[in-house]
Formats: sequence, C-alpha cells, structure tokens
Amino acid sequence: MINWICFPLSEKPPELAYQIADVFQKASIEIDSGTHDIQVSNEVLVKVRDGLKILGFRVESGKRAIDKIHVPVLFGQNGKPTKSFEADAYHDDKRFVIEVEAGRGVTNYQFLKDLFQACMMDDVEYLAIAVRNKYRSSDDYRKVQTFFETLYASQRLKLPLKGIMIIGY
Repeated sequence: MINWICFPLSEKPPELAYQIADVFQKASIEIDSGTHDIQVSNEVLVKVRDGLKILGFRVESGKRAIDKIHVPVLFGQNGKPTKSFEADAYHDDKRFVIEVEAGRGVTNYQFLKDLFQACMMDDVEYLAIAVRNKYRSSDDYRKVQTFFETLYASQRLKLPLKGIMIIGY
C-alpha cells in the first residue's frame, strides 16, 4: 500500500504530486515494504524509473558519475557550477526533486540530509522523499510524516521550498 502526504497541509498538492503517487502505486506490488523485507533504495528506484521518466523526470540510472543526476548548488568562474548534489530524480521544468530511501531513510536520518540538500539546490521548489512504510518493527513513513507535521506546525524554520511530499511504500 502506498501512503503519501504533501506539506504544507494548507495548500493543495501540485498536480505532479498526484502523478508521482500514481507511479509508486502502479509499482506497489513490487516495492511494498510489508512484503519485501530486504530491498535497497536503488531496487525501488529501478521499479519506478520508467514511470517517472514518462512524467518528465531525469532519473539516476546507475552508480557511475555519468549515470547520476547532478543538481547545481554553487556557481563560480564564468557561471560554471562548482558544487552540486546528487538526486535520484529531477524534473527541470517543475523544479521537483525525488529521493528514494530504504532502511537508512529514518535510522540514519537520511531524510534530513535529503531535506538539507534540496534546500541548497538551485532551481528546486519541491522535494519528494520516499521511505519504507515498514522497516523492521518501525513505521518509517509515520515517523517522517510526524517530523514534517511538527516542522510546519511550529513555524520556527522557514524552508525555501514550496512543498514537500512524503511517500510511504
């Protein structure tokens, strides 16, 4: 079962969020964390890659540098990027980054690193983080959802993003 939610809760999710959720839903039998105990994030990304590409995303296709998606962060001499972060998928026109996490998504707080990096990336307005619904005895999706509910409710930290989508698979 795929779960998803978008923040801030006071705004309707962008149309692309519904389409991304549909891509994950179509792959749900193959990626469901309730039935697939051991599955790394790259395996999940492979199973949603074609659907994301149809939506217009550039999607990481391997571990070599040429296969990675680099999103600029800093620019130097003659406007050339001097620092970039890698993303699992990026939609140039919609300015939407997707990160797919597995076991370490919550355990090692990878979702916070994803948030930080998306906030630093040039031309990024939306972030989607996909995490497992179930990891061992933990409900990772609910933990990440609660974190972002708290972040937005407190209003103490202003993010440079228009929205954040959390997907549980």
